[in-house]
Amino acid sequence: MPEIKDVLDDVQREVKKFGEDVKSLQSSMEKDLKEVRELAEKAGKSASDNGQIKNDLEALTKGVAEKHDAIEKKVAEILEKAAKEAAAIAEIEKKMNRPGGAGGADQGKLVLEATDFKRTVMSRRGELKLNTILRPEDTNVDEYKAYQEAFKMSLRREVNMLSPEEQKAMMVGSDPDGGYLVPTATSSRIITKVYETSPIDELAYHETITTDAIEIPVDIDEAGAGWVGETEARPETSTPQVGIQRIPVFEIYAKPKATQQLLEDAGIDIEAWLERKVAEKFARMRALAFISGNGIKKPRGILTYPAGSAGVRGTIAQVASGNATALTPDGLVTLTFSLKDKYLANANWLMKRGTVAAVMLFKDNQGQYIWRPGLEAGKPSMLLGYSIRRADDMPSVGAGALPVAFGDFRAGYTVVDRLGIRTLRDPYSSKPFVEFYSRQRVGGDVVDFEAFALQVVST
Repeated sequence: MPEIKDVLDDVQREVKKFGEDVKSLQSSMEKDLKEVRELAEKAGKSASDNGQIKNDLEALTKGVAEKHDAIEKKVAEILEKAAKEAAAIAEIEKKMNRPGGAGGADQGKLVLEATDFKRTVMSRRGELKLNTILRPEDTNVDEYKAYQEAFKMSLRREVNMLSPEEQKAMMVGSDPDGGYLVPTATSSRIITKVYETSPIDELAYHETITTDAIEIPVDIDEAGAGWVGETEARPETSTPQVGIQRIPVFEIYAKPKATQQLLEDAGIDIEAWLERKVAEKFARMRALAFISGNGIKKPRGILTYPAGSAGVRGTIAQVASGNATALTPDGLVTLTFSLKDKYLANANWLMKRGTVAAVMLFKDNQGQYIWRPGLEAGKPSMLLGYSIRRADDMPSVGAGALPVAFGDFRAGYTVVDRLGIRTLRDPYSSKPFVEFYSRQRVGGDVVDFEAFALQVVST
């Protein structure tokens, strides 16, 4: 931290200065002692000068004693300074180890998780206002850690069977509508797994909100202007109009179940099992909605808008493949040139696995494959210079289908997440099973209709 560096630099400066001062005093003392020895030798040779020599000796001895006292005083000052600096460092370490500090990467990560969780809790309870400022140093990390441990135990047995301390800890994340909020770390892992499964989730722009919808200003109009002569009148021109696009959030849920005996046995990690099951369910539902959702009780997908041309809001350009039943290399090349240059820098191909297999066989006029495999592990393959992302929710190749999407999906599509995933443990509805009802609210829609285009299988 900067404070510790400043303290250490200060100590180094003091030590260096002390060393220089001591060296100077030592040199002066050696010079004085040399004069004392010379005077002593002189005293042995000339008794007539003994009085003067005695006075000189007394003066030099006094000077040496004063310099010795100065060194001792300087040493005392340095020791006092060092004690103060040590106290300052101890205070800094104390701050680092309390909530909001940075006592290592793990502590800092835990503080951020606890702060995010506090924000989620306040949002769910209606306590998060526009002017609310959450500072990490004000977050009770111990409270969050206690909730994490109690949450894991609550997955195994009912809350009323927990210890009084665990029941008290569970109240921190109690949702007003019932259930308990999933700890931030687990929630983040679920979303990460969803990203790995759903390319749109990863490629799109994300907004996190605390209300039931987000309103995005839409500026596609332009100001009026015209040419005039030197003395002609300047009539009023048109003023650009700004619209609003509203993206609401919808509820997505998962309800895996396990037997009570399985939960009581400590052989499996219930939190990890629940995390995996919820992530798989959410991934499938979100991926399908972002591709083909109709906007009714779910997000609206990229394939649900009518065919149009650039600049016409509410429509998405569809480029013919050049064949009534299949894709063609020429059709893919034409598709890349249907976008404006500003969208190409971050463009990706989106198609399902079977479509990728067909495209891999395409060759150019020189007989070279236009598809390039990824050369590094984890790196996507390339098609005409752009990354290919597999999305099995895209349609298969067929007459009239839209099997390929190409463009900048971060600019074109926005995913809206409502804060928090919560879970409800239900041991009654499906005995002898215990159901885990988890839910999240999410929305999504196209915001820039020029950012990507679709390939339609057609002549």
